[in-house]
Amino acid sequence: MEDLDRRHLIHPLLTGDRTDRCLIVRGKGSTVWDAHGNELLDMTGAGNWLAQVGHGRAELAEVMAEQAGRLPYFSSFFEFSNDKSVQLAKRVTELAPAGLTRVFYTSGGSEGVDTAIKIARLYHHRRGETGRTWIIARQMGYHGSTYGGGTATGFDFVHHGIGPNLPNVEKVSPPFPFHPEMYGGEAPTDFLVRELEETIERIGPGRIAAMIGEPVMGGGGVVAPPSDYWPRVCEVLRRHGILMIADEVVTGWGRTGSWFASAEYGLEPDVVVTAKGITSGYVPLGAVLMRDEIGETLAGEGFFHGYTYFGHATACAVALANIDIIERDGLVRRSSKIGDWLRAGLAPAADLPAVGQVRVEGATVGIELVANKQTREPVPPPVAAGVVDELQRTHGVIARPYGPTVVMAPPFVLTEDEAGRAAEATVKVLSKLNANGQSTS
Repeated sequence: MEDLDRRHLIHPLLTGDRTDRCLIVRGKGSTVWDAHGNELLDMTGAGNWLAQVGHGRAELAEVMAEQAGRLPYFSSFFEFSNDKSVQLAKRVTELAPAGLTRVFYTSGGSEGVDTAIKIARLYHHRRGETGRTWIIARQMGYHGSTYGGGTATGFDFVHHGIGPNLPNVEKVSPPFPFHPEMYGGEAPTDFLVRELEETIERIGPGRIAAMIGEPVMGGGGVVAPPSDYWPRVCEVLRRHGILMIADEVVTGWGRTGSWFASAEYGLEPDVVVTAKGITSGYVPLGAVLMRDEIGETLAGEGFFHGYTYFGHATACAVALANIDIIERDGLVRRSSKIGDWLRAGLAPAADLPAVGQVRVEGATVGIELVANKQTREPVPPPVAAGVVDELQRTHGVIARPYGPTVVMAPPFVLTEDEAGRAAEATVKVLSKLNANGQSTS
């Protein structure tokens, strides 16, 4: 199977110099098995920050089969719809941040970001502000890899060799309290709000449609902003009539300990992009939520944008059942408890020479590795990748490297024993790194 994989598949984010493959063939709870029968503890949420209800949920398979036998799919374009997509829209808006009453479905997060950018521009256009086309995003923010979302993403490697990118997208600095040197001695939020104001003034307030940001930066290494950051940013945006798009593709559906992270971190969005945990990955589905005024503006003249699988009946049926499980089993609260277990288990790592900071937000962990604790200089990305490789090879624990940061985002069914096992293994592997981030073994 590995040979067939190498022969036929182009993997996202995998460079050609890496030839090994790990074929996952089965999963149950927080455990998966590869094609060779090796048992692995999934500390990544199926590799992509999801799997809220865990692997192998028979009840979701039953819902899938029942719906597919009744109506697997029919177009939701024009006047058509289906019962499950309508029921899901109602359920999602009941759980969403206050005021978000309208839903537009996608197949995933990247499509959702592209949709949100179109929504912001079209909303202003139909209200007579046709010059509002600019989008403000942030360095180190991750918003997908399509042309719209990819342009908004703040990592240079995403843009190499594929330009020109989407026009009229401007990046500002990220909130990263662990690296105060980014702000020249100024308080981080003061610096960032001033920079935002200057950026708005330079572009022109009447030319900016929206700002997009994650409540907690995922791809940036699980980075939560200072508590005053989002309230002050949102005040600036409101003052200038600029929409706020919250990218909750990762943080939504309990990942940080709330159904959605926006309110938890003081963010007041006009539009929310969500995906991943809405179905726990059992089928592809995403949703863009928006304020009623925005939805009315789109619906009035029609929104000539959409995807074949908009409101897919089977996907929506699974999402409804998945949300039922999250609610019934108290998995949003459990996300916070998992965070407590991991925070306690990883506490010894904070004193290790190569560990700069251990960050825990709900059931999500970022362990930033440094070459120098005093200057906080990050290690080269291969160091974190090496840690992740050893965790899987030696301890049977799957984590992910994000630049200099080791990231974990397990299913919400992770047990206390499993959390302890993952933390203990991580501390052991990190203990082998010296002050330069090099392995001593």
